[in-house]
Amino acid sequence: MTEPTPVTPIDAEASQVEDRLGAALAEVPAALLERIASCGALVLDDEPTRAEAGRDWWPLAIGWAAEGGVPQRPAAVVRPRTTDQVAAVLTACDEARVPVTAAAGRSGVCGGSIPVHGGLTLDMTALEGVRAVDETSLLADVRAGTFGPDLERALGSVGDGYTLGHWPQSMDLSTVGGWLACRGAGQYSTRYGKIEDMVVGLEVVLADGRVVHTEGAGPRAATGPNLTQLFVGSEGTLGIITEARLRIHPLPAAQERRAFGFSTFTAGLEACRRILRRGATPAVLRLYDTTESARNFDLPDTNVLVVLDEADPAVLGATVAVVDAECAGGAGAPLDRALVERWLGHRNDVSALAPLWRAGIVVDTAEVSGRWAVLPALFDEVVGALGDVEGTLVASAHQSHAYPDGACLYFTFAGRGPEGDAAWRERYYRRAWDAVTRATLAHGAAISHHHGIGLNRSRFLPDALGAGFDVLRGLKATFDPHGILNPGKFGLGSPFGPAPWA
Repeated sequence: MTEPTPVTPIDAEASQVEDRLGAALAEVPAALLERIASCGALVLDDEPTRAEAGRDWWPLAIGWAAEGGVPQRPAAVVRPRTTDQVAAVLTACDEARVPVTAAAGRSGVCGGSIPVHGGLTLDMTALEGVRAVDETSLLADVRAGTFGPDLERALGSVGDGYTLGHWPQSMDLSTVGGWLACRGAGQYSTRYGKIEDMVVGLEVVLADGRVVHTEGAGPRAATGPNLTQLFVGSEGTLGIITEARLRIHPLPAAQERRAFGFSTFTAGLEACRRILRRGATPAVLRLYDTTESARNFDLPDTNVLVVLDEADPAVLGATVAVVDAECAGGAGAPLDRALVERWLGHRNDVSALAPLWRAGIVVDTAEVSGRWAVLPALFDEVVGALGDVEGTLVASAHQSHAYPDGACLYFTFAGRGPEGDAAWRERYYRRAWDAVTRATLAHGAAISHHHGIGLNRSRFLPDALGAGFDVLRGLKATFDPHGILNPGKFGLGSPFGPAPWA
């Protein structure tokens, strides 16, 4: 089993770690921990484990870790090995009114796995493995704590070899349950889809310990609302995903690569739109603005488009023909295909985050999605709005995931203020996110494409959903009437006290 990759190491001794959120904490009786241990789940309450479980890859959490702090520590970490143990843990916590925050690799960048009100962190990493593969139907039953590399190795060893096709930037430190809970996307999503396109059915444990199985009996169903999609993206607020039935694919037989340069970002977007309009779905279709083209490819005067596809040779040939024709028709200049290899070599590198924070520089990314009709203006306005935030050093974007009706724009911003002023960094961070989100909502676009909501975006969700937010609130009250599941997220309120950063 792949071990979780540690988030930025904490500089201070665990006993000296400071909780930065300062939220109200729920009491966790010793009798509850004894009851949970008696069901067979491992209970850990040592300081280093609690500190490590108190953070994820949210940039603020990384910055606090560099200064010897965490957002908020749980009272204990519980590591179940079976669905029955998960059910027993939730039953006990629901009866005791103790919050439970599900976590695994903690690769999220929005603070979704932070135990805002303490309580217990439910570490799902021991509930792992591929339980069954149906080669005829191209389906796999996978436990939620399975890490990405372990899943791909297991699928690749069956028969002639299979793949899920889900390759997020966090591949090495994220799990199947995390992908589903946050409605994640892999870098090859234009061919294989996002995780919600890959899942057929789920096993979910509700707050009171009931185990629910959703769909999965066939490729499509008309048995009422799709309960699977109700839990996908719910970030552990409605139930805990323990297993998933996923669509898999034979390992691709061939691969092709292309690279093009466009004079404007809008021209590149138009070429991507026309490629998808014609039915071609290259796995990777990523367009970088001039700032990011200079940073990633040393090409400052063009907007670089990298293309990669993998498929049956007949399908691949047709896709590449469409790509070549539309890029040429859109005045895309062919570039060295080695640029794709360069992208592959650096696509998962996030090593600079902690050093930048130590240098007083705030860095984050914001991925939003919108219709093709609004993307050019959305790109201009978000980059401009970020540039207007006092302290911004750079604001840039690329188009990372494309579909027939629209695409994801992935913005990067960095800011720097007075040396040693931690409060300024947090103020800047909030202002930058406000700028991105206001512009996104103004264009009727989605405030998140695949990172989810977590803690960081909770304050924006009511405006994003409108009247639908009341529906979400009603679902929360139905599925989790005592509010124990991941409280403090989604702007839903909490019975344990005010949620910080809301």
